Amino acid sequence: MYSAVFLDMDGTLLRSDHSVSEETIRTIKGLTGNGISVTLVSARPLDAMLPTARQLGLAGSPLVSLNGGYITQGEKPLFQSSIDLATTAGVTLQVQPFGATIAYYLQREWFAETDDSWTRHEQKIMDVRLQVAPFPELMRRWSARGDGAGPNKMMVMSEPKTIALIEKQLLSLYDRRLNIYPSKPTYLEVMEPAASKANAVRMLIARMNIPREQTIAIGDNFNDREMIEFAGMGVAMGNAPDEIKAVADYVTDSNNNDGVRKALEKLIR
Repeated sequence: MYSAVFLDMDGTLLRSDHSVSEETIRTIKGLTGNGISVTLVSARPLDAMLPTARQLGLAGSPLVSLNGGYITQGEKPLFQSSIDLATTAGVTLQVQPFGATIAYYLQREWFAETDDSWTRHEQKIMDVRLQVAPFPELMRRWSARGDGAGPNKMMVMSEPKTIALIEKQLLSLYDRRLNIYPSKPTYLEVMEPAASKANAVRMLIARMNIPREQTIAIGDNFNDREMIEFAGMGVAMGNAPDEIKAVADYVTDSNNNDGVRKALEKLIR
């Protein structure tokens, strides 16, 4: 018997055109109508999750954004984890020689030094406009808050070969001090260690008093791995890398072929 479902969005719930099939919407609404909790867990910032959450009738449910760096329910923050300013500056200095684009996400805002093809691609799914400023100016703004905290998440965007090099470089310096992993070949996610999808699931099921064994988590990429491993039933998408499929309890169809619906209908009867 499963009581809670945790769904990644991009590459999992969402098809390549960022839509959700009508069949999947009906399945999810059927679960919530029968008292099963469904939670969206995404690398996206909150405002890029809200349209889908509203479509699924989940806007009032907990929403896990920024890979677990910012968790809300309605307008109420439940949890947030921030990269300190010194580490934010250090990571930025390491990435800059590679010529990659860095986006910085702070609650419902996002920032970058340039408005380029990478940020314009992200802007298509964002309801909040990008704030562009030189990095020293961004540091001054964040420092003015006086708490020493920087963004909830940094995201490095570049071509796959460059992302692989940056990941290797950052892991050599910050492994165990930061969560660093790709969410797709062109995106590298950087968060404080407390910010992870698995930690978000752990926190929310404790709030709901649901045993781990009664949870399903579905995802498609490396930032979903810990969540898939933690859940009572970890599901990998058919479009997931082989490494993610290998740690899952079950592998479903792809995101473009209703993999989420097929998994839920098979596992929850």
